[in-house]
Amino acid sequence: MQTTQQFSVTLPNDMAAPVCAKVASGEYASESEVIRDGLRALDARDRAVNRWLRNEVVPAYDAYQADPSRGIPLDDVRAGLAERHKRVTKRN
Repeated sequence: MQTTQQFSVTLPNDMAAPVCAKVASGEYASESEVIRDGLRALDARDRAVNRWLRNEVVPAYDAYQADPSRGIPLDDVRAGLAERHKRVTKRN
């Protein structure tokens, strides 16, 4: 049973250059290894987003649906974000 499948992939130059650079630097042995690692990272990101949705977003939504008074008015959210942005940009 075959455990790999060959693809032909065409990348724009701005995406191909970092792939070639990683191989040229010795960080990876081949372009295929770079692409495989990128796909693993994409898969890990997708799993993390799904975990976050399942473990945090859905329970928060369900709690809000059960008791809408727990919600924060939009104007309060905007004011809080504006204040936080002001603090952060002042530090930098």
